[in-house]
Amino acid sequence: MEQQQETADLPGGSPTLIDVEQAEAAIVEHYPRLVRLAYLVLPPGMGRTRRVLAAHGLAQRALPRGRANGAGPQAAGADTGPGLPGQRGGAQGAAADAGYAFVRLRVLRGALRAARRRRLPLGPALPRVWGLRLSPSPGGSDELALDKALSELSGPGRAAYALRGLERLGDREAREVLKAAGVADPRGALAEADTVEDPAGSRDGTLLESPEFDPCALQARPTDLMRRRQHARAALAAAAALVVCGTLLGVPGEGWGPSGAAAPPYARNPSSERALDPAELTRAAPEAWRTATRADFSTWPARGDRTGDTPLLRRALAVWARPGRSVRVSATPGTQSGPPSGPPQLLYAGEVDQVAVVLLYDGLRVVRYAEAGDGDGGAVALDFARADAADAASSTGLVVTRADGNVRYLAAPWVRHPSVRDLVRPGEAARPLRLTADGVTDPVRAGGADLVGGAGRAPECESWTALRLGSRLVTDLGEIVPARLTYGAPGGRGGGPRDVAGAPARAAWAHTACRLPLLHSRGVRTVNAWRFAAQRLPEGGGSAEWVCTRAETWRGAGGRVLAQFQPPTTDPAAPAAVVANAGDSPACGPREPRVLAGALWKSRAGRWYLLAAGSSQVTSVAARGDVRGTAVGRILTLPAQEGDQARLSGRLVSGGRLSALR
Repeated sequence: MEQQQETADLPGGSPTLIDVEQAEAAIVEHYPRLVRLAYLVLPPGMGRTRRVLAAHGLAQRALPRGRANGAGPQAAGADTGPGLPGQRGGAQGAAADAGYAFVRLRVLRGALRAARRRRLPLGPALPRVWGLRLSPSPGGSDELALDKALSELSGPGRAAYALRGLERLGDREAREVLKAAGVADPRGALAEADTVEDPAGSRDGTLLESPEFDPCALQARPTDLMRRRQHARAALAAAAALVVCGTLLGVPGEGWGPSGAAAPPYARNPSSERALDPAELTRAAPEAWRTATRADFSTWPARGDRTGDTPLLRRALAVWARPGRSVRVSATPGTQSGPPSGPPQLLYAGEVDQVAVVLLYDGLRVVRYAEAGDGDGGAVALDFARADAADAASSTGLVVTRADGNVRYLAAPWVRHPSVRDLVRPGEAARPLRLTADGVTDPVRAGGADLVGGAGRAPECESWTALRLGSRLVTDLGEIVPARLTYGAPGGRGGGPRDVAGAPARAAWAHTACRLPLLHSRGVRTVNAWRFAAQRLPEGGGSAEWVCTRAETWRGAGGRVLAQFQPPTTDPAAPAAVVANAGDSPACGPREPRVLAGALWKSRAGRWYLLAAGSSQVTSVAARGDVRGTAVGRILTLPAQEGDQARLSGRLVSGGRLSALR
C-alpha cells in the first residue's frame, strides 16, 4: 500500500522524502522540545499567555497539510539534515531524525514569521483557552536576566541562540537550519546571539531547559471574573440590541458604530459633543514643559504613533462618556468616572504590546483607554485615576500597559535616563532602562509581581521593583499613576520627606518594601518611610529600629500608617514586623509629625519584654494594663509575659499626651 509522503528541503543537502505519519510521530515524541523552541523564538512582547498558546499552535501545525504520493520508500543515502544530539545510528534512526528535523524546521519558520509580523499567524484555530491565564513557572534571577537579554534580540538572533543552547547544534549546522528557515543572514544571526552574556547559572547549560522557558509546565490563573460575568449578560442583551440598532449601523455618521464599545447616546448636547470631538482635543506644545512655571501633566506633549488616528481617538472619547456594558471600568477610590466637562488633553495614543492605548487628562483625572490593537471590538478597558494638584514630583510617569506581571510606563518629557532598582536589595546598583522615542519604557517587572501568598506575607517576598524617573523613585501599586516613595521625618528642620537616596534611606525601604501590598489599589499618591527611634534590647540583644510608614492618597483622606519594629539582623532585606496598622490617622504626617508604638519581644533566653518607643517629641512613656510601668525619655522596656496587653501613652514636650498607634 502506498504511503502518503511530503518532500522537505532539509538543511545540508538534497530534498528528503518525509511521510506524514513519520512527521506525526516526530511531533508526538518531541512535542515538549518543539513547543519550547517556538516559545523561545516568538516575540516576547506579545505577552506570556499568548506566547504559550502560539508556541503550542506552531508545534501542532508543524504536521504538513499537503500530502503527495511518493514513489517508494526513502533512499537510504538521502540527506537527513541535523538531528538531535546523540542521534541513533542505522536507517531507522536516520529516518526518525529526518522527521524531527523536518517538523523542527516548520516550527522555526512559523515562529520567525510571527517575529517578523509581530502578529500571531494562527487564525481562529485551536488551541484556545477560555477563562484562564496561562504562563510558565517563574524562574530565578538568572532566568529573568536571560529572558531580558533574549527579548533584546531579533527573531533570527533568538533562533540562533536556541539552536545552539537548546538543540546543541554547532555553528555550521545552525547556519544551515537558519538558512533553510528563511533567514537572510544566518551568520549575522549567530553573531547577534554571541552578544548575549550568559548568567552565572547557565554554566551547566540548563537555563534554556528550566521551567521559566517551559510552555508545557504551566501555572493557571483566572482572568477577570467580573468581566466574564458581564460578558455573559451582555451576550443576551446583544442579540436584542442588534435587532433594534441594526439599521443604525449602516447609516453614515450616525448610530454608535464609530464609537466602538460606547453605549448609544440618549440625547444630543452641543457642549458634550464638542468635548467628544477628536479635533477639539487639546495638545501641549512639544517644548511647553521647558518654559512652564508649573511642571505637571498639563505640560506633557501628545506622544505616540497613533496621535493622528481619529477613529481611535473618537472611540476613546465616546467610551469615556458612555462606557458600554462590555467595557471593564476601574477607578481609584474617590475618583469620579463621569464624562469630561470639556475637551480633555491628549497625552498619548499608540500601540504597545499589540494593545492600542490612549491616555487623556482633564485637569482632575488621568484616563486610560485600551483596546485590542487591531480595533476589531475585542477587550476594552477604561481606567480612571485622580491627579488633581499634581506637581513635578507626582507627574513623572504613567502606566501604559500592564500584562503578565510586567509594566510599561510613559515617562514625563523631562525624564531622560530612567533606571530600575530592587528595593529588597539595597546594595545592588540601579539598572538602566531603555526609553523609546515616544517616552515608553521597556517592560519592568511590577512591584511585588512575584509575591506569593496574601498581602503582607513578607517571608514569600523576594523582590520589589521601583522605577527611578529623574530624581524620583516610584513604584506600581495598581494605579495608572505610580506612587512616589520618599524617606525622612515629616516637617521639622529637615524640611520634610525627601527622595530615597543614600544608604540609610535604602536600608529602611529594604525592610519596608514587602509591606507595600497593604497599600495596593487605594489611590496612593506618596509613601514615606521614617526611622523615628532606635532602642537597645535587653539581655544584650543588640539595637532595634522603629520605622513609621505613611501613605498619602490623592483625595487627602483614607491614608494608612504602619508602625514597624526591626530587630537586629544580618539580612539587609529582612522584613520588619508590623506592630500597628491604622487608617485615617494623622500620625507620622505633616499635621501630626510624631508617633508612639509598642510591641512584645522575646529574648534568646525565652523571656518576654514589653518594648515601646516614641519620636523625638516624646519625653516620657507609660504602660497600663497587664504590664505597668513608666520610663523617662522616649524608650520603655518592661518585663512581660507572653500574650500580655498594655495601653501605652506618652507625654510630649508641649505638655500634651500622645496615645500609641494601634
